[in-house]
Amino acid sequence: MTNNKSTGTPNHIDDEIDIRYLLNIVWQGKLQIITFTVLFSIAAVIYSLSLPNIYQSKALLSSVSEESSAALGGSSLAAIAGLNLSNNQGGNTTKALEKIRTLSFFEENILPNIFLPDLMAINSWNPESNEITYHENKFSIKNNAWSEAPSSQKSYKVFMTKLEFIQNQNTGFVTISVKHQSPFIAKAWTELIVNQLNLFFRMKDKKEAEAAMSFLNSQISQTSYTEIKQVIAQLLQQKMKQLTLIEANEYYVFSYLDPPAVMEERLEPSRSSISILGALLGVMLGILSVIIRQYFRDERTR
Repeated sequence: MTNNKSTGTPNHIDDEIDIRYLLNIVWQGKLQIITFTVLFSIAAVIYSLSLPNIYQSKALLSSVSEESSAALGGSSLAAIAGLNLSNNQGGNTTKALEKIRTLSFFEENILPNIFLPDLMAINSWNPESNEITYHENKFSIKNNAWSEAPSSQKSYKVFMTKLEFIQNQNTGFVTISVKHQSPFIAKAWTELIVNQLNLFFRMKDKKEAEAAMSFLNSQISQTSYTEIKQVIAQLLQQKMKQLTLIEANEYYVFSYLDPPAVMEERLEPSRSSISILGALLGVMLGILSVIIRQYFRDERTR
């Protein structure tokens, strides 16, 4: 019984001695640890100051309400005829969130409406003069020429890193935001995206409605049955209503709940966080270097 009670005591003493020994090593190497901490803190501060300020402009959007098929009428007949007479704005919301991801949307709707060096060659933005400087090795503002023009696919990848869009599954509201060194460009590009999404689906639905009307007009001239002519005339009337709604609505897919703004406060970088992380890294590496150095000393003395 006596032997069983005494087991484990030497291990506990050894563990306590090891902890005290490590703490003593750390204390003896405190100057080295402090040196590491100071050096890494200075490096972190310099690095954080070298990073440009990034601003983010957000737009909170609501989906334009889908018009009911009853408001337009003739939905059953249209379904039989293979025609979509309902205002498709509600359904376009989901399509718009997928369309915004595509290369074709960037190439056809975004790229022609932005100054590409603001995306691919920006160096800095001066908040006092609101002027942007560009990397001379990429783009010469004097000659208005690229040293090597970026492809649309490379530009698309960079643009997507600056764009964020989220749909709240509970409310259905959509947030679209753009990050940029210039808060003015961030706001302009956010507005551009919303406007181009509305324009794209407006033109798409308008083209489909006009094609349907052309088809119905051709069919009404080919039939001699009065009843069929009446049905087609009703379908044409509903298509006219749909076309009127397409033309009349300023915001076709999305409308603003909160429009984008020129932000005064930067989003990133968090210079205080970078400095703190640098100091912590310096402390950890300092302690590690002290322990490793003592380990090799102990190995030599054995």
